[in-house]
Amino acid sequence: MITSRHNEKLRLVRKLADRRWRDKLGLFAAAGEDLLEAAHGAGIEPVELLVAGETVEASLLAELSELPHPPRAIGVFRRSDLASGPGEGTGLALWRVADPGNVGTLVRAADALGPAFVALSPGCADPTGPKAVRASAGAVFRVPTCAFDEAPAPRLALVPRGGTPLRELALDGPVTFVLGAEREGLPPEVLATCAGRATIPQAPAAESLNVAMAGTIALYERRQRT
Repeated sequence: MITSRHNEKLRLVRKLADRRWRDKLGLFAAAGEDLLEAAHGAGIEPVELLVAGETVEASLLAELSELPHPPRAIGVFRRSDLASGPGEGTGLALWRVADPGNVGTLVRAADALGPAFVALSPGCADPTGPKAVRASAGAVFRVPTCAFDEAPAPRLALVPRGGTPLRELALDGPVTFVLGAEREGLPPEVLATCAGRATIPQAPAAESLNVAMAGTIALYERRQRT
């Protein structure tokens, strides 16, 4: 039973809140029994498991969480155990989507409306960061990820205005939907890699859709055609 907050396992979990340590160690933490069950269901087991009242004092485990209701268990996992690669089907390619909640939500959408992969450019939030893992609701253990440049053609850029209405496109084959950060959008060099541009029609007064909502709608439209 761990009774000191200076224990090495507790120190490791604290470190993994920082992306630099996740990159250095190739590890990440997932807090909560639902996430641990998702990992187990995907055949991924933790390299460290901390359980309140069993392996660690409950008060010490609670100190590791920023959630209103601290989890009963925290697992530490290897990034290398997660699925990787673009596969051969549909996917989302994210360009500098820096909000971890959006990245996690898009991973969750890829799981629910896939199978689909998620490709990430430099500047994207880490899908194994604490907020992204929570937002994925465990989908991070099932959805393959890859580098942005690995996302295959044909690529279809989702733009706020000026593209072909999404519902008018033939989406009966593999496609990579390319989405940019809400404020900056997609730069010309990324748009140049896309075979076309699509727009999700919206009310005239609306500025744009949240990137996670746009990606989810695109995956839904694609799924409806299969």
